[in-house]
Amino acid sequence: MRLAELSERSGVSTATIKYYLREGLLSPGRRISATTADYDETHLRRLRLVRTLIQVGGVSVAAAREVLKHVDDDSLGRTIRLGAALWALPHVPEPDDADEDVAAARGEVDRLLEMLGWSTARELATLSPDHGSLVTAVASLIRLGYPWDAEMLAPYARLMHQVAVRDLDFVEAYPSESEKVEAAVAAAVLLEPIMRALHRLAQEEESVRRYGLS
Repeated sequence: MRLAELSERSGVSTATIKYYLREGLLSPGRRISATTADYDETHLRRLRLVRTLIQVGGVSVAAAREVLKHVDDDSLGRTIRLGAALWALPHVPEPDDADEDVAAARGEVDRLLEMLGWSTARELATLSPDHGSLVTAVASLIRLGYPWDAEMLAPYARLMHQVAVRDLDFVEAYPSESEKVEAAVAAAVLLEPIMRALHRLAQEEESVRRYGLS
């Protein structure tokens, strides 16, 4: 397909597509002439992923480029490839270990991971931005006077493990390695607002059941 058709099918303007091409977010099409290139379904799929990252996920162009670099790195195994792509997504700032609330939170998170038997998460704790994000959030709860400990967190973690199983079942439906990693990244970006919305809706429902509408 030509650029105009790619724009029409994706809903992305030709000017934006050209910008993504310049920024390395989209691979060049097959050159037909000095001024014309041909694009295929892989370009359309990638373009939709880029728009998801930037428009829905709020990911910067630079961060999106970093994520896609790992998505396309077929020298890596699937676990490392996916992990690197997810780690490149935006995260909250690293926790300040000089803060006593952070120290308490880190202790509870470490105890949680031990309770759950999540050995990989424990081994990668010093490297994983998601581990740091969890510590920061738990520290904030402690600071607010809501000291969530490992026992409080465990049921939520077990539910998230069930979500992860479904995520990877979804990923397995795609044929190629790059499509699997793309699907996992898209799910990571899109499921967060879905899970947040479902959580809030569930709270509303349970609140009405317990306390009525008054």
